Amino acid sequence: MENVSSWLIYLFVANIIGFYLMFKDKQKAKQHTYRIPERTFWLLAILGGSIGIYIGMRSFRHKTKHKSFTIGIPVLIVVNVISFISLVFFL
Repeated sequence: MENVSSWLIYLFVANIIGFYLMFKDKQKAKQHTYRIPERTFWLLAILGGSIGIYIGMRSFRHKTKHKSFTIGIPVLIVVNVISFISLVFFL
């Protein structure tokens, strides 16, 4: 059970970071300053932050015109959920 709580904390932090980075990138887009690279969002989504990134996309209406994000992030949410369930029940 200790491992489960550690994984939940990790996922919570990863998703908070994903949400925050979406917020910051939207601000930078409005100010026309240096942006956060898309590969950063993808890496974070693969590492478990996909839900936070998706909520950030919807909350700030950011990256919603990118088909790769509107399709890819929900797919990674499913992959992350399946991975988490696998870790909990099979390790």
